[in-house]
Amino acid sequence: MQVYTYSEARQKLAFLLNQAENTGKVLIRKKDGKTFALSPEKIAYSPLDVPTIKANITSKEITDIIRESRER
Repeated sequence: MQVYTYSEARQKLAFLLNQAENTGKVLIRKKDGKTFALSPEKIAYSPLDVPTIKANITSKEITDIIRESRER
């Protein structure tokens, strides 16, 4: 894992953000020795979050299809 000084981080912020995204974490060390971690935030996606489709079908046709499949 790469460690950068505070001055380097200020000058290369865009680069550090990309590197954190690719590697998971970048460390930044201040002059007083304190170290901070820069890591991308994890975005939680729902498995039910699916793209919609345009279908020329009525709600009655959908319910008929579901009923038919349940009868099998």
